[in-house]
Amino acid sequence: MLPMRPSNIPTGFDPASLAASADLRVLVVDDQAAMRRIVRQLLASNGIHDVVEAGDGSQALDHLLRADMEPVDLVICDLLMPVMDGLTFCNKMRRDIRLKSRHVPVLLLTAVTDDLVLQVARQVGAIDVVNKPIAAPELGKRIEKLIGIKLH
Repeated sequence: MLPMRPSNIPTGFDPASLAASADLRVLVVDDQAAMRRIVRQLLASNGIHDVVEAGDGSQALDHLLRADMEPVDLVICDLLMPVMDGLTFCNKMRRDIRLKSRHVPVLLLTAVTDDLVLQVARQVGAIDVVNKPIAAPELGKRIEKLIGIKLH
């Protein structure tokens, strides 16, 4: 039996009691290894060390759909990537019946500032869109808001 993850905490559970553990599992999706490493460091600064990576949206979907993989609590995804971009990834993730019921929040990281693109990102399922670069404290605040637990 898998341990209870923050994304499937029963209603009425006090999220503050998870503050000390912050045992979140995060999937970081970016086509640039250097950016994945930076996001991993930002997450570590917030006490999150259980991080898995994917190089594009297609790899991320494959990871999320694998039965032998532990579920993730949050996806941090780049917007612009070859093979499958962040918009397509969010759209496919939200439409896949196997993933729909998990309600895994997606935070898109992007250098794009076009309001229309950012609106579309939210329409296809991104819960939050953050402009690059982002500092560790701001990323921590965004994650706390998305997941509903205190990281530190």
